[in-house]
Amino acid sequence: MEPKRDYYEVLGVARDADQKTVKRAFLKLARTLHPDVNDASDAEDKFKEVNEAYSVISDERKRSNYDRYGNPDGPAGFGGDYADMSDFFGGGFGINDIFDSFFGGMGSSRAGSSVRTRGRDMGVRLSITLEEAASGCAKTISYDRLAPCDDCGGSGIAEGGSIHTCERCHGTGRVVEVQRTIFGQMQSQTTCPVCHGAGHTVDHPCDTCGGSGRAPEKETVELRIPAGVRTGQTVSVTGMGEAGVRGDSAGDLVASIEVVPHERFERQGDDLICTVSIDALEAIVGTCVSVEGIMSGESVAVEIAAGTQFGTRIICHGHGMPSVSTGLRGDLIALIQVITPIDLEGEDLADIERIVAARSLPKTHADESRPAKKPARSTKKGRQKKRRS
Repeated sequence: MEPKRDYYEVLGVARDADQKTVKRAFLKLARTLHPDVNDASDAEDKFKEVNEAYSVISDERKRSNYDRYGNPDGPAGFGGDYADMSDFFGGGFGINDIFDSFFGGMGSSRAGSSVRTRGRDMGVRLSITLEEAASGCAKTISYDRLAPCDDCGGSGIAEGGSIHTCERCHGTGRVVEVQRTIFGQMQSQTTCPVCHGAGHTVDHPCDTCGGSGRAPEKETVELRIPAGVRTGQTVSVTGMGEAGVRGDSAGDLVASIEVVPHERFERQGDDLICTVSIDALEAIVGTCVSVEGIMSGESVAVEIAAGTQFGTRIICHGHGMPSVSTGLRGDLIALIQVITPIDLEGEDLADIERIVAARSLPKTHADESRPAKKPARSTKKGRQKKRRS
């Protein structure tokens, strides 16, 4: 297999280039290599190579690992509180969708394309442990998005340029076309071919973003996950989704939470269910078992009464998951599993055998072992009856 080219060489930048220089070099290459604007047979492969290089060099952690070890993931990968979400977008998002929006926003020549001025929401899927869900946590994620262009401040206008209302559609972004048919004249409304639906034009667009006011960016953001969160719930960061065209409002970053199943606890609402195994002798006399709780350093005492049966559910109030809305904790439910001991020997086993023998002794034998009753005393009436006979 042919070794990959050096990422800095692919982008044509020095190893000490700052992020602004890296991004400008990348966008310049992307505009010439993107399949929408380049018909060369190898354009798509070169574009993928450039995108791969930028995805590493634009990320501070990956770049540091690449510089030190030659591998973006480093010798042991990233820590548990950091996740690269560039390839894990839900809702149809991905780097290709980001570039489609980028090139469309620059006034693509594709027929019928229109500009979405407000930025879209972007969704990511984030997996956390049950312990993290119980206590709440912070997760730093890295992802690609269309962010406001640094060079023009998101306006899309180069220095000395200005923005004007489109003369063709008068700012509506739509035009009415009249066609003559055998049935007469027919009107249809289509996207304005001059402003591509934006409603305005720029006489000197920004060279970096092509006049859209936004450009692909590697973004890093911290997500605060509330205690008690459940699978399927979402956490949003306002304004960190796709940037709007030429300063229009940005969408939100929406993280969909997935709580990974736990090896000891089963979650039901805010309650936690776990199995507690005890010796059959402990079940007979009763005992107290200490169970490790879901919170860090938490120990829960499970009081098991004498005579507890297999499958008994013992509720430990206030030791379950916290509620997102109230903060109050659910219950820990211990499902008792009684285990028959197999290591009894000698006198211990003999003692139990005697107990079992006594409990299983036939009732008739037990009656014979009791002291004999004294004969009942005769009454006066009984003696008189005896003399008459």
